[in-house]
Amino acid sequence: MRTTTLDHADAAELAEPLQFLREWLDAEHDPINTSLQNFVGNSAYGSDKLRADLDRFGFLLGGNDGEPLFNPEHH
Repeated sequence: MRTTTLDHADAAELAEPLQFLREWLDAEHDPINTSLQNFVGNSAYGSDKLRADLDRFGFLLGGNDGEPLFNPEHH
């Protein structure tokens, strides 16, 4: 497998829009969830799973401390 490195500043820059999208999903949960389910074609992948994916990727980039992953009720 190929190894790829990412500068810390670049990782932080990538994490910022992920956090923005995460916060937007929190603020507009119901309409976005409906739109996402229409786009995906079923309810198996809704906004809750998308938020979890954004949290996980943001954590891997160093954009959050993992709190949303390990304590989802808190976020």
